[in-house]
Amino acid sequence: MLTNGTEYTDEALISRIVRGETALFELLIRRNNTYLYKVGRAYPYGHEDTQDLMQDTFVAAYLHLGQFERRSSFRTWLVRIMLHNCYRKRQKWSAKHIAAAEIQPGMVPAFSRGSETDTNQTVMNKELRSVIEQALERLPLDYRMVFTLREMNGMNVAETAEALQISPANVKVRLNRAKAQLRREVERSYSAGELFEFNLVYCDAMVSRVMEKISSLK
Repeated sequence: MLTNGTEYTDEALISRIVRGETALFELLIRRNNTYLYKVGRAYPYGHEDTQDLMQDTFVAAYLHLGQFERRSSFRTWLVRIMLHNCYRKRQKWSAKHIAAAEIQPGMVPAFSRGSETDTNQTVMNKELRSVIEQALERLPLDYRMVFTLREMNGMNVAETAEALQISPANVKVRLNRAKAQLRREVERSYSAGELFEFNLVYCDAMVSRVMEKISSLK
């Protein structure tokens, strides 16, 4: 099994994958699993729907890898594909389905404090889970997505603006408003980075799903 080797940049991996080293795509999946998972959950979709959207996004990225023009980072390009898939799925859902898509207790993944290992993951208690669900549900989608990309995924203002196709000024405004609504209820107990972690227990499964799908396309 490949590891997330720091000796390869995304650009170097893409060049080698395009030339036929398909197995290296696993590294790009592992590097970006967490980012895409947070986007899907923030939209908000449940765990299973988010995984399906992630798979679709990775496969689409693989199929169009030769078209990646490097005008933005690979991560930004990938997030834009994920956002497009999330939006398209949302458009297909009825109002009833959207209401039913609220985060359910069994769908909330374990959170991590400073470590991604299973032994350090903290399962949220019912009261805190409820606080976070209610706080996030009250955020308008536009604010929730900016908060997710900037504070949870660590994208800078320019990357966020490009991913969402809005101005940098709008990114800053939306982020400030999102923080104002969330800080009191959420950041009092948990840092932004702890929300919606894609646990390592899911990472291997996603790699297997995507690589199996890619193999079937040959």
